[in-house]
Amino acid sequence: MTIAVYPGTFDPMHYGHIDIARRAARIFDALIVGVYDRPHKSVLFSVQERVDMARAALSDLPNVRVMSYNRLTVDFVQQQGATVIVRGLRVISDFELEYQMALTNRSMNADIDTLCLMTSLEHAFISSSIVKELAESGGCVDKLVPPHVLQALQARFQSSRDR
Repeated sequence: MTIAVYPGTFDPMHYGHIDIARRAARIFDALIVGVYDRPHKSVLFSVQERVDMARAALSDLPNVRVMSYNRLTVDFVQQQGATVIVRGLRVISDFELEYQMALTNRSMNADIDTLCLMTSLEHAFISSSIVKELAESGGCVDKLVPPHVLQALQARFQSSRDR
């Protein structure tokens, strides 16, 4: 059985993430969506909120599990018995970072490979940063995120506007 891990902060999960996860779930016997607990960037949602959003977005995929982690990705992947890290590529600049990370991970554990999937064209412009910026400014993000994520964004930004 081949297990893969799709790691990220998923703050918040958007249709680009979901596209990659669904396609990876078709390729591998099991896919673990690993929600990173301690990113160097500031996050809008807690790790539990991000895990819950990812679980709701992918709940119809029986071979997908969502869990948080707070250590090196390569160590988390090994602990889960996985041999592949799945990453999504949107634009050419993503390749440079992903290539560097893949080589670093491989130097730490030669048994783990990285598979990059190109994001579907309709999601190529979406990033969590864009989603948050649009939502905070009152822009329409309903075509970028699932309804439950939209509600969470609206609630978060409404509460900050009410302060």
